Amino acid sequence: MSLFRKLFGSSISPSDEEKESQNNNFFPDNNISVDERFIYNFKKNGGKFLYCENNQEVKDQFENILEENDWFETEVLCYDPKLFYLLDENKLPYNKPSNPKFLLSSCENLIAEEGSILFSSKQIKQHKPNELPTNIVVLATTSQILAMKSDGLSAIKKKYERDYPTNITAIKYFEKAKEEDFTQYGSSAKNLYLLLLEDL
Repeated sequence: MSLFRKLFGSSISPSDEEKESQNNNFFPDNNISVDERFIYNFKKNGGKFLYCENNQEVKDQFENILEENDWFETEVLCYDPKLFYLLDENKLPYNKPSNPKFLLSSCENLIAEEGSILFSSKQIKQHKPNELPTNIVVLATTSQILAMKSDGLSAIKKKYERDYPTNITAIKYFEKAKEEDFTQYGSSAKNLYLLLLEDL
């Protein structure tokens, strides 16, 4: 049984989970795995997390997202040809969209220390986060989870020896701050779904 199945097979109700997180204001970083730290920080930032054991679950969860948000028959921004099959299967137009409802994208890495998602020009071209649609669906794998942003930058350097990407950007905030928070100044909150595919 995988770590994620254990985490998401639990029967903690949302109210119990809230109480538990209030009791655990200090999360002991040194006692938890990188995967658990990412999930904890990602959810704390307001991200919506969907664990998938195989490609069929990715397709099913993607359709659930479309249904939940009524995104059928809407335009989509997508620069990754490896993801076009999800859009083709659901008859969603993505060729030069004029008013895309959401971005469907892969990513470079998932950063555990801050629960953020690291993108580059390979996924979002030269768009700044505030130029992207408010709604984002990301498909990533468990092997992309890294401890710190510096690990993510090293991984990018190693992956693209010649064709090094530009516009390396981390998106961290997935809901509007409830109170004025100076750490979010200049960043635009995104409604983000992460489809995390088990590949380890």
